[in-house]
Order: sequence, then C-alpha cells, then structure tokens
Amino acid sequence: MRILLVEDDELLAESTARALRSQGWVVDCSARGEPVPLSLREDRYDLLILDIGLSGIDGFETLRRVRAQGSQIPVLLLTARDAVEDRVRGLEGGADDYLVKPFALAELIARARALVRRSQARLGNELRLAGLRMDLEARRAWLGEEPLALSAREWEVLSFMMSRVGKVVAKELIASASNGWDQSTTDNAIEVCISRLRGKLEPAGIQVRTVRGFGYLLEESPLVGRPSA
Repeated sequence: MRILLVEDDELLAESTARALRSQGWVVDCSARGEPVPLSLREDRYDLLILDIGLSGIDGFETLRRVRAQGSQIPVLLLTARDAVEDRVRGLEGGADDYLVKPFALAELIARARALVRRSQARLGNELRLAGLRMDLEARRAWLGEEPLALSAREWEVLSFMMSRVGKVVAKELIASASNGWDQSTTDNAIEVCISRLRGKLEPAGIQVRTVRGFGYLLEESPLVGRPSA
C-alpha cells in the first residue's frame, strides 16, 4: 500500500510516517498542499492523509482540487479543529474519514487500513472481496470463476453489505436499502437471508458475523481452499 501524507508539522509527520511504515506501507510526505493534485496524477497512491491546517492552501482547498480533477482516492483528514462544522465541511467536500488531533497512531493505522480495504472492494461497477465478485450493472455474481446464484433479496442484502465491507451494518439499514420489504416481517426476513448468504459465501473465504446488539459484519475469513478470484 502506498500513502501520500500531507502534514506541515515536521515532528508529527515523522512519527506518523514511521508508524505507517511499520506496517510495511510505502509513505511519501509533503508539507504543502499545492503539489498534491499533480502528485496524484503522476503517481499511484492508495490513500491520501491530509492535514487541514496547512500553510499555503489549506486542507479544504487541497481536497477541493483533488476531487475537481476527478480523483477518487480515499482521503483521511487530520484536524486540530473539533468544531462540528469543520468536520461536516470536510466530509461534504469529499473526505472519507477524519481524525481529531491528538490521535492514537494505532487508530490512524486502523482507519487507514479500513479506508483502503473499502476502496479496493469497489472497482468501477464491480465489488470484490476474497473470492467473491459482483457486477452491479449486470446484477451477476461469481465465486472464483463459478456463477453464484442469488435471489433478488439476497442480491440486495449482499450488494449493500459489500459496499460497507469491514463496517457493522444494522438490520434497520439493510431493511431501508431493500425494496419492497414488509416492515412487519423485516427482522425475520433479514435473519433468514443472512443465514442463506452465510452458507453460500463460506466457500469463498467470506463470513457474515453477527455483532450482538448492533447488526452484521461482512469480512474476509481465513479459510483454507478458497477459490481464486
């Protein structure tokens, strides 16, 4: 994984880069926002970690320029501003997540990993995880090279959860994303659907884990003998 870290605090940039590199990731650093759009055009990065309070153009303007040129790179904002309006401004401007300083480096690493995982799962009109591939436009799915048979309800639930890989999804969110479900039978219908999906996905090295009191978590599982994608 290759990361572009934009932070003008030299000590913080150094400690952050060192922590990220400890994970085996390649980290390039910049103290200013002006070169960032060109860097993203010329080199392939998996994640942009961007401080809001930069000298020169700030993080908000840097983010605006990055998105204006069509880049869909995941962006994690670093901010010393804890005001709600600043966080909202960053997210509405195209950021995917944010951390308020001072932050724990372990949390930074976890958020970076989650952002890249979700980004890599979505490739154009396709969603991928382990041995599973879903074509959203054609509404077809495969486990390795074999077609995966899904009912309309299973497709709706699985595609919704695939767009949120690594995040706990509440039953209510699944129901709201599924068309034509009778609210009175939603909980039972979802449980039955999840059970069926579990049986179909386990051979692909994917598990749907129940997080009691919260919902379901779709994630890769360390199963042996999964089909190759």
